Amino acid sequence: MQEDFRLILDIVTVLAAAAAGGFLASLLRQPVLLGYLLAGILVGPTGLGWIKELVQVETLAQFGVTFLLFTLGVEFSLKELRKVRGIAVGGGILQIGLTILITAVLAVVSGWLTPVQGIFLGAVLSLSSTAVVLKSLTETNQMGTPQAQAMLGILIVQDLAVGLMLAVLPALDSPLPELAGSLVKSVAEIGLVGLGAVVSGIWLVPAFLRLLAQQESKEVFLLGVISLCVGIALL
Repeated sequence: MQEDFRLILDIVTVLAAAAAGGFLASLLRQPVLLGYLLAGILVGPTGLGWIKELVQVETLAQFGVTFLLFTLGVEFSLKELRKVRGIAVGGGILQIGLTILITAVLAVVSGWLTPVQGIFLGAVLSLSSTAVVLKSLTETNQMGTPQAQAMLGILIVQDLAVGLMLAVLPALDSPLPELAGSLVKSVAEIGLVGLGAVVSGIWLVPAFLRLLAQQESKEVFLLGVISLCVGIALL
């Protein structure tokens, strides 16, 4: 079978399975997202194995996640975040720290993993899916509630922590004499990226969006926003 036709068949299969899974979940009064996940498991490589072009389908799925997370930025307000900053920042840091600590201690005590591996596993387990939570909150019309704002605030702290984890965790494998230098370098790098993101978000992105809006073309504005969204995700 030709690769292009195989990819089209896989996409149709994924969409049909998702529609069926979402429909059944709705009938059972369950979140449709649960139906999507179960449908993906069923037709994916760990299930019936109907999807053959895995790399291409996963690439398309990355776009879906990118756009879903972009809606988080549209829905979420920094003004609202300030109202729950104590819970969001304090709760998020506490949750991540305790999860890493407990996981690392249990892994080392049981002899299952080394301390570095235990820390890595704890870091992974401490993170939640912002996309999944956002979808659930949107479906239940809870986006404007205080508990949703607190929840999203904690999730944003987790998302910010991912960048720090990606910088720091690889440095933990460095030899002990070089560990401090590696950590400082990693934190400095992620700090520069964060600073660039803040500067861009305050001055560059709004100016770009205003320039697009001045053209008074829905198509140009939509293409510009999509390019901005995907470009940031790629970066």
